[in-house]
Amino acid sequence: MIQPKLLIPLYFQLLLIFGVSLVSPGLASGIFYQMPQQADPEQGPPMVSVTSAGSNGLDTRRENSILTSSSTVSSQTSKAEDGPVAVPEPSKKAVRYYNGGVALWVIDLIWGLLVPAIFLLTGFSATLRNLAQRIGRKWFFTIGIYFILFSLVNFLIDFPLSYYESFWREHAYELSNQTFGKWFGDELKSLLVSCVAGFLFLWVPYLLLRKSPRRWWFYTALVMVPFLFFVMLITPIWIDPLYNDYGPMKDKTLEAQILAQADRAGIEGSRVFEVNKSIDTKTMNAYVAGFLNTKRIVIWDTIIAKLTPNELLFAIGHEMGHYVLGHVYKGILFFSALILATLFVAHHLSKGLINRYKTRFGFDQLSDIASLPLILLLAGFIWLGVAPVANAYSRWLEHEADRFGLEITQNNRAAAMAFVKLMTEDLGVPRPYPIVVIWRSDHPTLGDRIDFCNSYKPWKYGRPLKYERYFKPGLPPNSASSRGEPLNMVSSKLRR
Repeated sequence: MIQPKLLIPLYFQLLLIFGVSLVSPGLASGIFYQMPQQADPEQGPPMVSVTSAGSNGLDTRRENSILTSSSTVSSQTSKAEDGPVAVPEPSKKAVRYYNGGVALWVIDLIWGLLVPAIFLLTGFSATLRNLAQRIGRKWFFTIGIYFILFSLVNFLIDFPLSYYESFWREHAYELSNQTFGKWFGDELKSLLVSCVAGFLFLWVPYLLLRKSPRRWWFYTALVMVPFLFFVMLITPIWIDPLYNDYGPMKDKTLEAQILAQADRAGIEGSRVFEVNKSIDTKTMNAYVAGFLNTKRIVIWDTIIAKLTPNELLFAIGHEMGHYVLGHVYKGILFFSALILATLFVAHHLSKGLINRYKTRFGFDQLSDIASLPLILLLAGFIWLGVAPVANAYSRWLEHEADRFGLEITQNNRAAAMAFVKLMTEDLGVPRPYPIVVIWRSDHPTLGDRIDFCNSYKPWKYGRPLKYERYFKPGLPPNSASSRGEPLNMVSSKLRR
């Protein structure tokens, strides 16, 4: 995956926090997927095995630890169909990957605060503003040119860490198929998209700062709401295709099953796209993207290759749950409220800092474009306090989407096995450190998700389903009849 760590303006940085991104190739909108942890910079990664040219990402020459995990998955599938799925122990390789990820997460947090602080305290931000003024002359162009210069400098500063985290480390742990050319090309594309977006939109909050210096934080938060919907609308058709090829599903039988499930979930006019992500990664994802006439179901070819049809239908059912239950709209409103609070606090804190350090900063008003690093720095500090609330809300949405996926498929074992494979293939750990869950995890832990898939089955005991009102009458695609049980038995279960 490509997640450039440009110190982009608050508009776009806060978008990234809850998964709607202008600068990622579609991954940020995937909600079933949990991002792999980072490599351990102290212990170092294992040796990289050689993948033959033209590999589709399904390289079987993995380390013994991965082979052991795969054999665990295979042995579990041979158990009784209705038996619970055990939560597997993580491999030593996965634990190294996770512990290193925690270390790099802390490094990223510190780095994300240190860089804008240096821009401010050295007066470099004011120097960039002066250069932008000489080039652009007019206020609008000064804003845009400053942002481009700011992004370019940060891209160069951040490049070594970005290379280690998103390219070298991924190859070292055998999670990536990307060539350096593809990776670097995607990085440049992300930089270009970010620069264009910043040039086109960054003037809005700075205009509000000029026109309403006391209430800009309120009006900016209001403007964020339609802006986020606009991002949702254009990302699937203008941004995502820059990075990968999107096309119709090759397996038409599976496509028909997915569309039938979407119809039963009340998602009309659905379109299914298969994306060639194996050129980039060996990890898995599927998601529902878009808004209004751009909505679509997107499935990575890696998840199609690694999950059975029933497991994949649960994963898609989870994503459909986000759409049907209105999680996108609820999420935008919830996070807009958090952004409002963040900007409000940043506004009041900035006054004292500017009055005290205006000579060193090189500006005396927040409406000066040179204040961008200050806004980012304050927002970063404030978000450290807000993150537990945001993550808790996101985990609750994910849990309810899991419930929706289980209710529409009614196949507990397939659901649990999907998470087991996600864990083993992507080097996950089932029970992360609690403090990391609080401050970093926007998904429930994989162990908790597998346990929930094993235990949640109200249809088996004749209890009402929480989200049954959303389903059109009909047989769930993963129901008992698809596993060989008599149809009348299933019908009686649904009637109870």
